[in-house]
Amino acid sequence: MPKINIGLTDEQRQGVIELLNVGLADMYLLLIKTKKYHWDVIGPQFRTLHELWEEHYEALTISIDATAERTRMLGGYPIGTAQGFLDKASIREHAGDLPNASEMVLRLVNDHEQVIRNLRENIDRCSEEFHDEGTADFLTGLMEQHEEMAWMLRSFLEGEQLEPSGKIPSDRIKAGMK
Repeated sequence: MPKINIGLTDEQRQGVIELLNVGLADMYLLLIKTKKYHWDVIGPQFRTLHELWEEHYEALTISIDATAERTRMLGGYPIGTAQGFLDKASIREHAGDLPNASEMVLRLVNDHEQVIRNLRENIDRCSEEFHDEGTADFLTGLMEQHEEMAWMLRSFLEGEQLEPSGKIPSDRIKAGMK
């Protein structure tokens, strides 16, 4: 196989590939959680959340594929096993736990926000440490997608959780909603 000569050293490419694989693991776990909640949500907000989560998991599927392909473009191999995803991910699953609809939404908000924070850091690393502006740009697009999903989910929670004064209840703020 010919040596890859795209203006990055092997070390730079390997560093970016590692970042992409961690992001891939996070998105795959987020996809699984979103799909599981899509199947299991009940209550008055069933239809709204069921449809929203279908949109989200479809978008995540496209992003996952694009991330895996970006990894291959750089000469790496994407993680492709459940154990690999669990080992690399910065977010966690909640196996065997079935929360109510609002808690499902809150967990997904927290996961998207974690992914966003990771992406911000990785964008900087791609630009400054690895000199890979192409991947930095790619990650910026992913970050914008997760920002939109997090915003939609937060908007749902804010509508569900407002006190008569219009403020978010303090117990929800302590639980991770900002």
